[in-house]
Formats: sequence, C-alpha cells, structure tokens
Amino acid sequence: MEHAQIAVVSFPGSNDDGDARLALEALGATVIPVWHTTHDLPSGIGGVVVPGGFSYGDYLRCGALARVAPVMEAVRTFAAEGGPVLGICNGFQILCEAGLLPGVLRANRQLEFVCADVVVTVESAGTPFTAGCAVGETLVLPVKHGEGCWVADDELLGRVAERGQIVLRYVDDVNGSRDRIAGVANEEGNVLGLMPHPEHAVDPLLGPTGGVPLLEGLVARARERSALVGA
Repeated sequence: MEHAQIAVVSFPGSNDDGDARLALEALGATVIPVWHTTHDLPSGIGGVVVPGGFSYGDYLRCGALARVAPVMEAVRTFAAEGGPVLGICNGFQILCEAGLLPGVLRANRQLEFVCADVVVTVESAGTPFTAGCAVGETLVLPVKHGEGCWVADDELLGRVAERGQIVLRYVDDVNGSRDRIAGVANEEGNVLGLMPHPEHAVDPLLGPTGGVPLLEGLVARARERSALVGA
C-alpha cells in the first residue's frame, strides 16, 4: 500500500509540530518536516499540516507574520491544486490570515486562556477530514488557546453556512466564537482550520480519542494523493 506522505510545517515558535508528527505516524503516515524558509514542498507530498504554537512569537496578530513566510506560497499552491491542508490552532489562525480560510481569530470572549477537553459536533461530512464521520456526531477534543474566537460579519457567516463550510461546532460556548464555530473549511472542502487539537486526542492512554477520525481522514486522502503523484 502506498504510504501517505504528509508535510508538517514548522515556524519559529511552533510547539505542536512534534505532536502532530507522532499522531500522524501512529495512524500510518510518513511525516516530512518542512521549515518555514522552504520555498517548495517535497515531491510526493499528499497532505500538509500547519500545526499549533506561537509562530514568530505572534507579536502582531496571531498568524499575521507567518502568512508571508516563504513556505506559505507553496502551501497556497498545494491547496489550489486540491491537496488537503489542515491548520490546527495557530495553524488555523495562519490559514485565515493567509486568505485560505474565511473569517478571523480574535481574543477569547472571556479574555482568558482556555485549556480543557471540549465537545464538538460534526456539521459537515463533506471534507476529507470528516469523511469518516456522520453529521451530528460528537467528538471530544482538547483546546488550549487565548485567541480562538472565530469572527465573521453576518454576510460572511451566512455565506459560509450556505456553502457548507462550517465543519465543527462547539456544543458549549467555549470562547465566544460566532455561532460556536470550532472549525471551518474553504469552499472546496480540502482546507480545514480548527481550534481544537486532534493530534492530542489520538492515544487512549492520554485521554479522549476524538482526533482519530479527523486525522485518519487526512491520512486517507494524503495516501490517495501520494499514489497519484508517484504514479
């Protein structure tokens, strides 16, 4: 069987890139680390993960500096060609800042860092990441963020909802996110950003395993794409 080759992008300040690698490898993927100054993704890549952390210290807006990193042009090209891209926490912020996902992330409503296991519902099974889930299914995932409040005006929210781009929604109001949105996709569904951390919810010895179906979906699509690229 063709291996799923997935690039995990690291920026100065990334701190969940190692966790993403371990989780993806546990699910059968081959992970290739990619540094932020890289201009091209390695050949044969079937998927990309932009992990959590504090890219460049996030001294401006979270993700605003990372969006202009050399590697992001390659990520944009990969996404435009239909490749699956997953942005987690700070990675979600980066993808929004880079224009790959709608909306913006701002400080939590309570102006406090939130660290807890939360419950989300699957709102769309039409992405590679949620292909193995049922609409309405609940997943338990950890969150750890200070600026995870997803914001959109009424017009954008209506458009995102109409096009099925809302992928995950918090059961409870975790951080003030508009419409309790925890994860959104692009119109094509191949780019997903979410604030909860699926890479921390894979091993049952460590806690909930709600991240397994999301990452398995990425691995499966990456395997298909790696096979096509290598053909």
